[in-house]
Amino acid sequence: MKEKFKLTLCDGPSCIHNQSKEIRAALEAELSQHGLADQVSIHLSGCLGMCKQGPILIVNPGFTMYGKVEVADIPNIVKSHLVEGSPVAEKVIREDHLYNRFFRIFGDVDFFGKQMRITLRNCGIIDPENIDDYLSVRGYEALAKVLTDMKPEDVVAEVKKAGLRGRGGAGFPTGLKWEFTANQESDEKYVICNADEGDPGAFMDRSAIEGDPHTVLEGIIIGGYAIGASKGIVYIRAEYPLAIERLEKAIAAAKEHGFLGDNILGSDFSFDIEIRLGAGAFVCGEETALIHSIEGSRGMPRPRPPYPSVSGLFGKPTLINNVESWANIPVIVLDGGDWFSTIGTETSKGTKVFALAGMVHNTGLVEVPMGTTLREIVYDIGGGIPNDKAFKAIQTGGPSGGCLPAEYLDTEIDYESLAKAGSIMGSGGMIVIDEDACMVGLAKFFIEFTQDESCGKCTPCREGTKRMLEILTRITEGKGKEGDIEKLERLGHMIKNASLCGLGQSAPNPVLSTIKNFREEYEEHIRDKKCSAGQCSALLSYVVNDNCVGCGACKRICPVNAVEGTRKEKHVIDQDKCIRCGQCYDVCKFDAITKA
Repeated sequence: MKEKFKLTLCDGPSCIHNQSKEIRAALEAELSQHGLADQVSIHLSGCLGMCKQGPILIVNPGFTMYGKVEVADIPNIVKSHLVEGSPVAEKVIREDHLYNRFFRIFGDVDFFGKQMRITLRNCGIIDPENIDDYLSVRGYEALAKVLTDMKPEDVVAEVKKAGLRGRGGAGFPTGLKWEFTANQESDEKYVICNADEGDPGAFMDRSAIEGDPHTVLEGIIIGGYAIGASKGIVYIRAEYPLAIERLEKAIAAAKEHGFLGDNILGSDFSFDIEIRLGAGAFVCGEETALIHSIEGSRGMPRPRPPYPSVSGLFGKPTLINNVESWANIPVIVLDGGDWFSTIGTETSKGTKVFALAGMVHNTGLVEVPMGTTLREIVYDIGGGIPNDKAFKAIQTGGPSGGCLPAEYLDTEIDYESLAKAGSIMGSGGMIVIDEDACMVGLAKFFIEFTQDESCGKCTPCREGTKRMLEILTRITEGKGKEGDIEKLERLGHMIKNASLCGLGQSAPNPVLSTIKNFREEYEEHIRDKKCSAGQCSALLSYVVNDNCVGCGACKRICPVNAVEGTRKEKHVIDQDKCIRCGQCYDVCKFDAITKA
């Protein structure tokens, strides 16, 4: 019987958390009940990027996209849409869909309107555990092309022509790194995929692997051919079980189909890939620390030169790129370096994937051409700030990035523009901050993370970040002193100039950028012992105002019995007993408690 419908259900981590597995079971049961089991196929996909709308169910033909689907919605969707031909309007996100040859732009759907998907071109579209799905979108065609029509040096030249820069954060020209490694004489060379994504809230690499593992593998294999390597390693943190599982399945399928192993596609080129698990150390995102970890040593950076291109894994020439860089390679080979170089800016070519998080309507995964402005991402793609709050800042580059205020919203996203503004591209974390945030507290949060994750090898990073954290803690506790801001600045510049690796050198960025752009908040904390944002509990006091009706809710919830008063009379908070936990403020339904 001819298939009438194809259903695609998101099976990314967020959607799995929101019961996508149970939704699939409900679909199968409902289809069986209506006698449609032979006429409807159910396919799984990776993350589509619209995390706030998940779980997402797409019905074809017609490309009807349902969002926030629940198990209880399935009977109505099957009956109304699949049986009666009438989509369930209240669950539909949008129905337009425009295909392009190598990437997809989702019509006039607001979230996708200004995106251009290259790295994520197949994510949310194909079943990541089905190699036939990948082959149907020209999968491994780039590999076949380089093995039949291109010499290794031709591949390197094409990558150089594309202008691709490393997407792990540093932005070093990828083609140049490939050329350095290819030119080394050695009996053995290695290729490494850095999937050790450690930034808080960042999930770009994980989602790319979970949604389209074969494109990463294909890029790695092509890289191995280009530099003369026979072995590749994917270094991925053990906290990504779904990504690891799909990588393992993809490697097995690639071997079965002749894309990995001996004499790939009948050529003289042999190449294999293995997975190595990291223990979650942030510093292992740095390439020399990652190499030490693979070798079985403690993950700590070493001075460079020599660079890994000359002496890397086990002392052999080693090519290291991150997941996003590898995912671009098949597209560059198939569509050409000249085409790829037309996307982006003069110095930053192609697209960049960001994990958009924080105080913005549409959180999720976005991919935009280099040169897109921060304003376009926050407002046109992200949908603006919830609850009519004002935009305050945006942090790019993860815990080592800078916080940029509203005056920088029209900054173009490329390596040089972000650096000039006082931030970094980083691996792609992007956090939107609204008016309620305390920038001193935010800086403390990030320096606390980097201090805790410091490998401890070099004194500037190990001791410098600790001293910065001590000062920031003192300031947020109302014990700040005149001169603390200047101490933070001196420490920050010393750490940047003297640390061994890039992680240490960028660790002070959140503090230095918030001092530069929000200095008045630091001064307020130190001189006035006040946090206008009301986030630093040690600088707060809770006072009962005249709205109090004496309901007693605050009195009942107070853990230290600091609230006094009789029923139906205005209560009072004993400031000596109050521990400023804020529970009374949260529980009050009458706006009767004020933060002071």
